[in-house]
Amino acid sequence: MDIHNEKLSLLSELIEFAKVDGELHEREMEFLQLVAQQLKVDFNEFRELFRRPADVQVIKSETQRIHQFYRLALLMHCDGHLDDREYTALRQLGINMGLAPFATNRILELMKFAPNGMLTSDEVFRAFKEQHN
Repeated sequence: MDIHNEKLSLLSELIEFAKVDGELHEREMEFLQLVAQQLKVDFNEFRELFRRPADVQVIKSETQRIHQFYRLALLMHCDGHLDDREYTALRQLGINMGLAPFATNRILELMKFAPNGMLTSDEVFRAFKEQHN
């Protein structure tokens, strides 16, 4: 699988998730641009993803799926508000990604009370590790 296509798939998924509440907030756009820069995706190619999403690539590694879920959860929190549609979409996405519902719910709960909704990687992976025990 082409790494560049994986990056475009990730960005497409983030973009679609940012629009789930019907509005793309300025902080969400800034977050998306930051991710695109980190992934070294050309700005014009990034903008094109808003008009024509890339094909979604299946993430096989559980670690990568956890990272992706957390990125999406951060995106949903970056506008300072997580409405019911976003919360439901995140929970369903976690299930669709094959992640343990208890762990994804735990992450979302922890993020509610964390400053800026951010968790350490240890906190994120601990929630998933608890599920395995």
